[in-house]
Amino acid sequence: MKTTLATLTFCLVVLMATGFPLEKKGGSSSGSAAKEKRVQYAAWDDVNVIAHGLLQLGQGLKEHVDKTKVQMRDISTKLKVFNRTVTELGKESQKLRVEGEALKARAHGLEDREGQLLNVTAELREKAEEMQHERKTMSERMSRLEERVDNMLQGGAVLPDTNAGAKNNSDARHIQLMLEAQNKRIDDLMERIRLQQEKLDKQNVRIRTLQSQVQQSRQRPSLRNSNTDAQSAVAEQRDSPVEMASDCHELFLRGETTSGVYTIQPINAEPFKVFCEMTAEGGWTVIQRRQDGSVDFDQQWQAYEKGFGSLNGEFWLGLEKIHSIAKDGGYILNIKLCDWSRDSADMRLPFHLGGEETKYLLTTWKAEAFSPLESSLGTDATAACPFSTSDQDNDQKNDINCAKHLSGGWWFSNCGRSNLNGRYFQSPPPKQRHQRKQSIFWKTFRGRYYPLKSSSMRIGPAAIANKS
Repeated sequence: MKTTLATLTFCLVVLMATGFPLEKKGGSSSGSAAKEKRVQYAAWDDVNVIAHGLLQLGQGLKEHVDKTKVQMRDISTKLKVFNRTVTELGKESQKLRVEGEALKARAHGLEDREGQLLNVTAELREKAEEMQHERKTMSERMSRLEERVDNMLQGGAVLPDTNAGAKNNSDARHIQLMLEAQNKRIDDLMERIRLQQEKLDKQNVRIRTLQSQVQQSRQRPSLRNSNTDAQSAVAEQRDSPVEMASDCHELFLRGETTSGVYTIQPINAEPFKVFCEMTAEGGWTVIQRRQDGSVDFDQQWQAYEKGFGSLNGEFWLGLEKIHSIAKDGGYILNIKLCDWSRDSADMRLPFHLGGEETKYLLTTWKAEAFSPLESSLGTDATAACPFSTSDQDNDQKNDINCAKHLSGGWWFSNCGRSNLNGRYFQSPPPKQRHQRKQSIFWKTFRGRYYPLKSSSMRIGPAAIANKS
């Protein structure tokens, strides 16, 4: 465009120079007058050329102006978009700063609470040490008093009078009561220390989570994707802890309080999903649930070994997975039953489950005698019961396969005490007695021929039972 304008301008200058010649100096006046008359007007062709050149120059200038306007509009639009983007980025940056400050404040608050808990724990430990020292002192005094009483009973010392003997007996009783009170106080203090330690564990997990979120918010490469990154970081922290928990109670200690499906990884085992019931006392791992008959529990050995059903509905977790969680012992089996009148029962039994080589042998025990409700499983399992299915007859009946005679798979002894994996019958139950025997039943709850409405089995460490 610049070349075209320059060319047109040059042509105009040449035309004007040739069309309007300048007057020469000298010569006669008459000759000058004649020449002035001869060159006073330019030729018509020259005027047309000049006009045509001016027209082309005007059109070129107009095109240049139009093109410049379009370019200016494009630049203005881009500037508006850029300004809007800068404004949005500024808002997102401000929001990130606010969120970061809030996370920092929460982290500082949790650190302060952790410090307070540490102080309280230290005080409790000091009190416990003082109580233990007092307990030791009282034990020594009690031992000396017992020696004196023994000597008096054996005739090694003569009582000055009966009042002195009565006084010694009273002192002994008083010291014994003091010792019992001191022991109770020490036990209470130890329990409080344990609870404080659990609270500290939860606080530490939450602090680490907040610190991780703060660090991630600082290290994001792009401000534009900041909100998405923050949400994904929180979700990843919730679903994937720093170290995968070995059971539901460990998840509870890490701060999880909502019941639902989680992924755990017991020691020396592959990770798998479980349903966790989070209660005030801790986290329970559910291993069986019956509630509506939506899943057929009349399965064979391999299915009961691997597990089947839906974790959010009816399911059997699987003997392999149950064994991987509780193989090291120290676990409680919690069984809940409910009939069609909404009456319920609840029992807890310490148990041990053997591996595949033992046919998943179930053993239970208690320091005292089993209650009538517990006896339907506990009495048989004290002698250890292997698991049986229709294609793996491991029960104690020589002439009958209990799993085939009844239904499902269970720790059968003589086919008659319990079976929570039997057929599910809606109310009212079938009239035939042999069909009712195949149902979900617990003999010492509502009888062998009463099909239960629902049942659930869950396991947890003994620490849960100690809290309740």
